[in-house]
Amino acid sequence: MTTLADCRALDAQDPLRALRDQFTLPEGVIYLDGNSLGVLPKAAPARIAEVVAKEWGEGLIRSWNTASWFDLPQRLGDKVARLIGAAPGEVVCTDSTSVNLYKVLFAALSQQKDSGRKLVVSERSNFPTDLYIAESLCRERGFTLKLIEAGELQGPDSVLTGEVAVLMLTHVNYRTGAMHDMKAITAAAHAAGALTVWDLAHSAGAVPVALNDSNADYAIGCGYKYLNGGPGAPAFAWVHTRHAGKFEQPLSGWWGHAAPFEFTPHYRPAPGVGRYLCGTQPVIALAGLECGLDTVLAAESFNDTNGAMAALRSKSLALTDLFIALVEERCAGQDLALVTPREHARRGSQVCLSRDEGAYAIVQALIARGVIGDYRAGDSQMPDILRFGFTPLYLGFEDVWNAVEHLVQVLETGEWRRAEFNRKNAVT
Repeated sequence: MTTLADCRALDAQDPLRALRDQFTLPEGVIYLDGNSLGVLPKAAPARIAEVVAKEWGEGLIRSWNTASWFDLPQRLGDKVARLIGAAPGEVVCTDSTSVNLYKVLFAALSQQKDSGRKLVVSERSNFPTDLYIAESLCRERGFTLKLIEAGELQGPDSVLTGEVAVLMLTHVNYRTGAMHDMKAITAAAHAAGALTVWDLAHSAGAVPVALNDSNADYAIGCGYKYLNGGPGAPAFAWVHTRHAGKFEQPLSGWWGHAAPFEFTPHYRPAPGVGRYLCGTQPVIALAGLECGLDTVLAAESFNDTNGAMAALRSKSLALTDLFIALVEERCAGQDLALVTPREHARRGSQVCLSRDEGAYAIVQALIARGVIGDYRAGDSQMPDILRFGFTPLYLGFEDVWNAVEHLVQVLETGEWRRAEFNRKNAVT
């Protein structure tokens, strides 16, 4: 049996422990929801205040040049690139994940418009916004969205047939934490003549990603989860360089023009991923995102050879292994089932548990105790989920022990049955 003393010993030996000092963490809170919204970097309030008071307040419009506002999407994109296996100049930070998905899926469909292929394949359990965007684009462009169950991409009966134009997947499933083998699936898609679109919302800053090594086609991702960019932070978009000169941009705004300040009446797309920009960029939000990116990149100093993600991944797996072991040791007989894969190669940086009764109320009872996770509703095909995200930048092993101790108490006392924990909030 693992003990509290064992967990404290692990913290004492943790080389990444000092990274926690980069964040503002409320006293008495164990934050297991960085997969929904990352923690506030200590540097962010002062940096945002500087942008507002000095760069905007004093520099005014001059700051597009003097404070380098103009190149923020590309400069931050280069920082994201270091976390997702991309090269400098291949990523831009802009817009939301949903808007960027619309752009890249439109581009992929445009490349396949004369191929005779009419299917876009995705998983039924994909994040809903991805499916909504795909459903809308398929309807507009004359394609059909085909939803499959997990596991249907492998084996002799794979759905990757000659009819598939685009395979659109989320690398780490938002509900279960299950992670795809990006390289193998991309190779299978290409062998079938399909293009790939990857959503990295639960991957960037959480697990190692190798877009170029995997030979992927398009990818997008989120700035406010593991990248700690703040609520509603700008997202990012990536395109493989082999497509950079020919992909289409459906939202052809002036910031994606090859020379926006020529003010010509006709659109001429910028080279490469720069054409994924559309309107004027949200400078204040981008400043916050840069602070978040810097907290993740700070882990590079702990693994010079393989970058920040190698060091973070090692601790992430240790934290999630410990959580799974403690839940199974100490919550036996409480009707909790592990949904997240045990295998390291198939697990993201979260652990998801299911329960036939009370999943929402249990999460609310934990939140009242300062252990913040979240809940995702099930349906006839999927159970209700208690979801816990593990961000190794600011979580320790003692945090994991204490979180499970609170879970034990909530379950054993029946605390979750109280009326206030069973009233649904607007955001779960």
